[in-house]
Amino acid sequence: MVLETEVTRLFSALDQSVQYLAEAESQSYLESLIQVGPYITDQEIPETFEKTLLASLDPFWSGTFTKESIRRAFQLSVLKGLKSTDQAHHHVTPDTVSLFMGYLAQLLNFKQESVITVLDLAVGSANLITAVLNQLKTPAHGIGVDVDDLMIRLAMTNANLQQTTLELFRQDAFRPLLIDPADLVVSDLPVGYYPDKQQAQSFKVAQESEQPFSHHLMIEQHLTYLKPGGYAIMMVPNTLFQEDERHRLNQLIQEEAVILGFLQLPSSLFKTDSQGRSLLILQKQGEGVQKPKQALLAQLPSFSNKEAFSSMLLEIQNWFKDYQSSKSN
Repeated sequence: MVLETEVTRLFSALDQSVQYLAEAESQSYLESLIQVGPYITDQEIPETFEKTLLASLDPFWSGTFTKESIRRAFQLSVLKGLKSTDQAHHHVTPDTVSLFMGYLAQLLNFKQESVITVLDLAVGSANLITAVLNQLKTPAHGIGVDVDDLMIRLAMTNANLQQTTLELFRQDAFRPLLIDPADLVVSDLPVGYYPDKQQAQSFKVAQESEQPFSHHLMIEQHLTYLKPGGYAIMMVPNTLFQEDERHRLNQLIQEEAVILGFLQLPSSLFKTDSQGRSLLILQKQGEGVQKPKQALLAQLPSFSNKEAFSSMLLEIQNWFKDYQSSKSN
């Protein structure tokens, strides 16, 4: 309840300020959201806007808020701004899914004394990656890549407001990247066809393919920039292993990783069955990595069904305990 109150208060402060700037500057809601970020973090407002914004932004300075409260308030603002755009490829990962992916990340076997790197090559506004970073008990920093300039600037604003360490790169994530290998990948993969067929031919999953799938390419790219023994939790289509070109994807995964789990998300999260998504959990091949006797396969109940979902969480937790125990024996 306290978190919800904080989120409501912060969103109201953001929304009021952003709407004022959008009107005053004759610009979009999202551009105004980016503009207001430094006013909050630097506590410096141009004299032109000072009288109005000092009052509306006061909640950010007069209280102490968690990163999660700030993230959720910012997410609500991004969602409002996206509704006014005509770019269908812009979306925010459902908050319940982001939090659940963070829960799964906590179950992985990271050394507590190490600072781990978390990577998302489809970072968008950084809602997913910061939700996971906020939940990890291990010290961590993030790396995000996106080709869209607006999304990168939103991600930077989001990270700065939360005071989260996040390196951001604006470039086509399907091309070679100058980034260090990561310990953990979390990503809501873009689904569809990748238009640059020539560039796609550098990927194993797309060789000689007439219409390469962007989500297949993205799985390979994430594995390329994942450390040996590192983990990946990726949001993929339910039909991932039933699609055309799946044979190349299957071969890639068999050669470079082991499948730990495939968890189908509740259908209630999606408007149509064709939009249904699952969470693919992989571990990249490396020293000490072994295939589980039985991968974690499940259809998740509705997140709102507390009893059924709590039971599922217990099953998942026990699976990870058994798997980690089997590796140490």
